[in-house]
Amino acid sequence: MATTQIVEGDVIVLTDQAVQVASSNQSMWNDDLRPCTKEEHSWSGTKFALLWISMTICLPIYSAASGMIALGMNWWEAVLTVFLGSCIVLVPILLMSHAGTKFGIPYPVFARLWFGTKGAHIPAMARAIIGAGWFGINSWFGGQALDTILGRVIHSWSSMGAHLIISFVIFWLINVLIAMRGPQAIGKLTAYSAPVFVVGFLALLIWAASNAGGFAHMLSAPAKIHGAQFWKIFYPSVIGVIALWATMALNIPDYTRYAKTQKGQTLGQVFSMPLIMAIFSFVGIAVTSATVIIYGQALWNPIDLIVKFPTPIVIIAGTIVILSSVTINVSANVMAPARAFENLWPRRITFAVGAVITGLLALFMQPWYVLANFSNYIFNWLGILGILLGPFDGIAIADYWLVRSCKLDLLQLYTVNGRYDYANGFNVRAIYALLIGWLIVIMGLIVPDLHFLWSGGWLFGLLGGFFGYWLLMKGEKSILSDEEYSQITKQIDQETGIS
Repeated sequence: MATTQIVEGDVIVLTDQAVQVASSNQSMWNDDLRPCTKEEHSWSGTKFALLWISMTICLPIYSAASGMIALGMNWWEAVLTVFLGSCIVLVPILLMSHAGTKFGIPYPVFARLWFGTKGAHIPAMARAIIGAGWFGINSWFGGQALDTILGRVIHSWSSMGAHLIISFVIFWLINVLIAMRGPQAIGKLTAYSAPVFVVGFLALLIWAASNAGGFAHMLSAPAKIHGAQFWKIFYPSVIGVIALWATMALNIPDYTRYAKTQKGQTLGQVFSMPLIMAIFSFVGIAVTSATVIIYGQALWNPIDLIVKFPTPIVIIAGTIVILSSVTINVSANVMAPARAFENLWPRRITFAVGAVITGLLALFMQPWYVLANFSNYIFNWLGILGILLGPFDGIAIADYWLVRSCKLDLLQLYTVNGRYDYANGFNVRAIYALLIGWLIVIMGLIVPDLHFLWSGGWLFGLLGGFFGYWLLMKGEKSILSDEEYSQITKQIDQETGIS
């Protein structure tokens, strides 16, 4: 068995000969789906921190946290709920991040490992549909902000019958055009946008405190729900926060494949995501609490708050909302769907074409309905999202960490009828594990006493997929032995270049 992959520090790359073999198979390989070269592993921990700052300071999270106040929590209960959910979902994110950094592969290629070369389309397309849904939600937020700005600047704008639809379409086009520029452009956008968000939302917090009589008064509202009623709201709210990033827990390899080191990407994520989520949720919660004092009602949608400001403030705040929506869309909601569509037909579909398809699919997801009220958003959209993706998370983690012990044959991921082809391209054991995860959750919908399984769909789906896959894969012939792995892998000393 010839050497096909080289270990340099924390990353593994294909040998030149292996690249020639893999790239000759155009049905499995293109420039976006191939593993990264050593030079492309260039993202530091700081870049991952900036990525999370730009993604977590966004309107869906603001609305989710603010909506908890509308449901009856007090401010610290809502912040704690967001922080707890963030810490829980960070665990699968970090477990999946390892594979991206080590092997430099995007999510659809990683999925070939556990679902097969053809079966990988199942988890890839599931992630693509959810990503398109988020794309639509953020486009609707951004379209509303653009409509608000245009309504203040152009006096006749609001009298037009379809002004909101026109604003939405304009904003949708802006997102698609930016996304078509590719992953590296996305990385640059996050670096510039993160500081703007921090300044903008701090200014909003200061305004809320000054107009609501100070922080003590603003945050003095007691909880409206207690005892069993609180836990009835708390439990699905934590799952809802988890579901916000259940998508990233799957396709985080699309980003960590560019990481320099495992330590860098891990620290960058650990010290940014949960903390920024908690801080930003506090801003949303505090401002929403202030709106109860100032306006007599909880304005959980920031667009409803923006329209109450003078025109200059509306323009500035609306611009920040637009930038936030663009950043989260192109950073978190385009990468995975575009890659998934590429993986369907690598010879014809590029990342740019995949971005366009994602945008079109987003229109069919009807974001205006999802955001019609908070109940639709956190209990229906986020709940179903978690139920759908949970088993995929469990299967991926079990496969990489337990079944294969982080060892795989990189070349075989790009080989037709190879080690990871399974049965005609499908790993039926992964499909069975997926069904097990979903059936466990559905039991909670059918049996009233087990409703907690449905409410915690992401968690129980993940556990079902995890243990189901682990047990089903025992004795699977595609698993590399230590001897086979050592035969295809060559260690290179980064300083001396000596193996």
